[in-house]
Amino acid sequence: MSATPQKNRATRRVIAAAAGLATVGALVAAMPAGAQDRGHGHGHGHGHKPRTVDVQLLSFNDLHGNLEPPAGSAGNVSETQPDGTVKAIPAGGVEYLATSLRTARKGNPYSVTAAGGDMVGASPLLSGLFHDEPTIEALNGLDLDVTAVGNHEFDEGAAELARLQNGGCHPVEGCYEKGKKFKGADFPYLAANVTKEKTGKPLLKPYTVWKKKGVKIGFIGVTLEGTPDIVTANGVKGLKFHDEVETINKYARELDRKGVKSIVALIHEGGAPASTSYNYDCDSPGAGDGISGPIVDIAKGITPKVDALVTGHTHQAYVCTVPDPSGKPRMVTSASSFGKLYTDTTLTYDRRTKDIVRTSVKSANHVVTRDQAKATDMTRLIDRWNKLAAPIAGKPQGWISADINGRGSTAPEKPLGNVIADAQLEGLAPADKGGAEVAFMNPGGIRADLVHKASGSEGDGVVTYGEAFTVQPFTNMMNVVDLTGAQLVTALQQQVSGSNEASPKILQVSKGLTYTLDLTKSGADRVVADTIKLNGEAIDPARTYRVAMNEFLAGGGDGFAALGEGTNKLVGASDLDLFNAYLAAHSTAAAPLAPPATDRITVIQ
Repeated sequence: MSATPQKNRATRRVIAAAAGLATVGALVAAMPAGAQDRGHGHGHGHGHKPRTVDVQLLSFNDLHGNLEPPAGSAGNVSETQPDGTVKAIPAGGVEYLATSLRTARKGNPYSVTAAGGDMVGASPLLSGLFHDEPTIEALNGLDLDVTAVGNHEFDEGAAELARLQNGGCHPVEGCYEKGKKFKGADFPYLAANVTKEKTGKPLLKPYTVWKKKGVKIGFIGVTLEGTPDIVTANGVKGLKFHDEVETINKYARELDRKGVKSIVALIHEGGAPASTSYNYDCDSPGAGDGISGPIVDIAKGITPKVDALVTGHTHQAYVCTVPDPSGKPRMVTSASSFGKLYTDTTLTYDRRTKDIVRTSVKSANHVVTRDQAKATDMTRLIDRWNKLAAPIAGKPQGWISADINGRGSTAPEKPLGNVIADAQLEGLAPADKGGAEVAFMNPGGIRADLVHKASGSEGDGVVTYGEAFTVQPFTNMMNVVDLTGAQLVTALQQQVSGSNEASPKILQVSKGLTYTLDLTKSGADRVVADTIKLNGEAIDPARTYRVAMNEFLAGGGDGFAALGEGTNKLVGASDLDLFNAYLAAHSTAAAPLAPPATDRITVIQ
C-alpha cells in the first residue's frame, strides 16, 4: 500500500485543523449541550482539554463513477413534504458533492469522510472509458479518508483494483494523458473479508485507524459475502469472500487489543426502508422497525465494540438505529447512490475511555442539491476528461421520442428493459449469430434511463454513444445457449425464490415471451407456471430453446443457477454493440424510437 500520499495529506489536514481550532472555547461552543455538560469538572477553562470531543463522520456510498449529475429520474431523490406529498429533487454530481462536503466540514475541526463501497464500476462513459481513473482522482480531491470495497470494485479483477489503489498506467491502454502517470487512491480501500485463495492472506488492508490530536477511530471495511454471485467469474478469480459479521468481529477484537476503542464498520451490504423518501423516519414506531433486508441481521450480529455502521449496495437512503447484540441501539446509515446524498453523523468521543458515547450519536442524510455553487476544481477535472472522451462520447447512435426509463423505473417490467432484450434477440436471432428465440436481461445491468433532453450539444432526442454506454457500461459479451423448457421455467421462478425471494430480481424479457407474476403468492409460486408462453404457445418442458443473455447471466449470476446450465454456447457481440445496432436500425431523426409498451409481464399485486 502506498503510504506516502496518505502521510502528506494527514499533515496537511492537521495544519488545516490547527488553523480552524482557534480556541478550546470555540470547540466547546460548537458541541451539543450534553457534550459540554459531560466535560464539567474536568478542567474547563483551566487550559485542559474537555473530556469529550465531537467527531464529524461524513459518509456516502455507491457513487459508481457518476462524476456528472445523473440524468433523468435516476438523478432525483424523493423527499416527503410536511403535508405528506412526495417531491422529486434533482441531486448529485461531484461538483456539488464536493461543495456539500466542504461546507459541512466548516467549523468541525474533527471531521473524517468515509465511503461504503462501489465508488467505481458500472460507471458512465466519462469515468468508465478510462477505467475509472477520473473517479479516483475526484475522490482524492474530495478528501475521502477511507472506503470499503464494494462488489463493483471487482468488476475488472483484483489486479485492476490494486492498480486503482496503488497507481500506475493501465496494463493494456497505457497512460491516457501525455506525461501524466495515474497516481492511484490516496485513501485506503479496505477489504477485510476478501482473502487470496493461495495464501489465505487479506487482499487489501482490513482496517485503518484515523488519528487526530489524540482522538483515534478505527475503520473496518467489508463487501458483501455474496460478491461472487453478482460479479463475473473473472472478476473474483483466486479470491475468497468471508462472512461479514465474523470478519468485523475478529478485527474489532484486534483493534480493541491495540487500544482503539472507537470503531466504525463500512459495509457494502444494505437494507430496504419502508419508504423511498430520504427523510423517512425508519425508527418508527420503534428502533429499526422501518427497515428490512440483509443489513438488519448483520447489524444485530456485530459486536457492541463497533459504534456505527456505514452501509450501501441497495442504493437506498436510511438513518436507523438497529439494536446490537447487547440490545443497545446503534446507528446504521446509507446515503442512496450516485452522490445524491451524504450522511452527517456526530460521534461524541470520550477522551478518558477512548470510546464513542453511544447515547449521543446523531445522524441525518442531506441532499446534494444542484442549486449550490459548483466546486471549480471538480468542474476542471470533468472538463479535462470530457475533452479526452468527446470523440467517442458524442457520436449519435439513434433517436428517441421521449424518456425511456430503465434504472429510474420501479416497475418489474421496465420500458428500457424491453428495448435492451429486444435488441439482444434481434442481433442474435440469425442462425449464424446463435439462432436465439428469446432473450433475458438482468435488471441490475440497466444502469440509467435513456433521457430525451440533450446531455450536451447533440440536440434533444439524440442518443449518443456516451448515453448508451451509461445505460450498459459493462460491455458484457453476449451468449446464446441451449436450455430446456423446464430450465426456462425454473429460471423464471428463480426471480422470486431462493436468494431472490426477499428481494425479487425480475428479468427483462424479449417480445413474444409472456407470463403472469402474482405477488400475492410466495416464493416460486409467484411465477404462474401455466401462463408462461413464447409467441402464444405454452413452454414445452422437454423442448430445447435457444436463449440469449449476457455472460454474467450465462454464468448463473444474480442467483439464476438455471441459466448457468446452458449448453452448446455461442459467444456473440457485446450487449452495448447490439443495443447501439438496434437504435440505429429502429430510429431516425424523422421517426424516433418511442417508449415500448410494458405488457409482457402481467403483474397481480
